[in-house]
Amino acid sequence: MVFKIRDIDDSQAPLLDHLIELRTRLLRCVIALAIAFAVCFHFADEIFGFLVRPLTAAFPPGQGKLIYTKLYEAFFVELKVSLFAAFFVCFPIIANQLWAFVAPGLYAKEKRAFLPFLLATPILFTAGAALAYYVVMPTAFRFFLNFEGEKGGLQMEALPGTGDYLSLVMQFILAFGISFLLPVLLLLLNRAGIVSRAQLVSARRYVIVAMTVLAAVVTPPDVISQLMLLIPLILLFESALLVMRFTEAADARAAAAEEANTTPAESP
Repeated sequence: MVFKIRDIDDSQAPLLDHLIELRTRLLRCVIALAIAFAVCFHFADEIFGFLVRPLTAAFPPGQGKLIYTKLYEAFFVELKVSLFAAFFVCFPIIANQLWAFVAPGLYAKEKRAFLPFLLATPILFTAGAALAYYVVMPTAFRFFLNFEGEKGGLQMEALPGTGDYLSLVMQFILAFGISFLLPVLLLLLNRAGIVSRAQLVSARRYVIVAMTVLAAVVTPPDVISQLMLLIPLILLFESALLVMRFTEAADARAAAAEEANTTPAESP
């Protein structure tokens, strides 16, 4: 049995039907998020413990602590952790509902062009989040903790708060995860005909400046974290240009072949 992507639906549903379908799919996403939140809240301690490991490894063995100065802070941290984890858990469901709502309005060619980007999005986001968790965060935390010690006869000690630490971790993970979606955005713009590879190549220096500003804004104000985001962004940008080179060449060959097939043969 050959898998075949159907072309755009022949029937045009009224606007009200589209709104009802949108409401249904949004409701499914909310239900999935609520179920995932309930499950993640049950395991909130374990999830937060996993997020704390990079900080634990940065401290000397047996040292370091997390504090909370407001009585309700620890509870709200568990709520944020649960919601943060629930979004990751149910993202495939959200993406599936989004695809199911959009796909009927696309032609078969558009579906084949859009589907790989939909599949690449969670992979690239996970890669960016993993880089932040396993490489960037431990390095940045060790750098921050180097400022501990005696200053002017007083002992300076790092006592991070649970809420501040969670906000920093979420900032790292979201910044790296979303930034790693740069190739998806560029390739989508290229497939849509908005930008070409030649335009991006000519604007390379400006793109690098923009990525430098982005890395400085979305990461904590230390050079190490900024470089650890900027270097992968440049590599991803160059990778996107390489993919565009092959796709544009393939499109040119396909267009030439189609033109050759449609051109009538000259009479002798």
